[in-house]
Amino acid sequence: MDTVAPHELFPHVRIVMGMIIGLGITRMLTGIAGFIQHPDRYRVSMLHMLWVGSILLELVLFWWWEFGLSRIPNWSFGVYIFLIGYAIVLYLLSALLFPDNVAEYAGYEDFFINRRRWFFGLMATSFILDVVDTLIKGTERWTQLSGDYLIQVPIGLALCLVACVFAQRWVQMSMAAVHLAYQGYWIGRVVYNMQ
Repeated sequence: MDTVAPHELFPHVRIVMGMIIGLGITRMLTGIAGFIQHPDRYRVSMLHMLWVGSILLELVLFWWWEFGLSRIPNWSFGVYIFLIGYAIVLYLLSALLFPDNVAEYAGYEDFFINRRRWFFGLMATSFILDVVDTLIKGTERWTQLSGDYLIQVPIGLALCLVACVFAQRWVQMSMAAVHLAYQGYWIGRVVYNMQ
């Protein structure tokens, strides 16, 4: 691999990440289509749909932000495996929102509440993985994110802990709303360079 230029290696890595993220997006869209195809099978839950929207957006944003990897001067197998692992964590979040079968539960919301520790454990993991991902992208990316980024990670981890502990619907709805607001902020802050 020493003879391969970094700009030649990036498309290869991006394809593998794209397959995993694509599976997550496919799972989400198939789940949403299931509500349209079989409206009487399961009741649509606002809590569930907020998280579906948020994780679908997270998958799209991950794909967008990973273009920053094109500037990495040196690639290693360790970085490659790390990025695949990060994509897998995001896929698992989508799989927890649309599991293969929820017959033993009252519906998707009941499944979500009962599996919330897995969901928020994976979400907390994604916050930590995002820090490593940002470090991999280099000092330019770190500087672009500024102090806001250093604050959001501990807050995100704390909120994941709260969501793991408390099953009350209002707590879970609040967490979904906060995460969507957080995503909106970063879209404006980083993607559109609003300061």
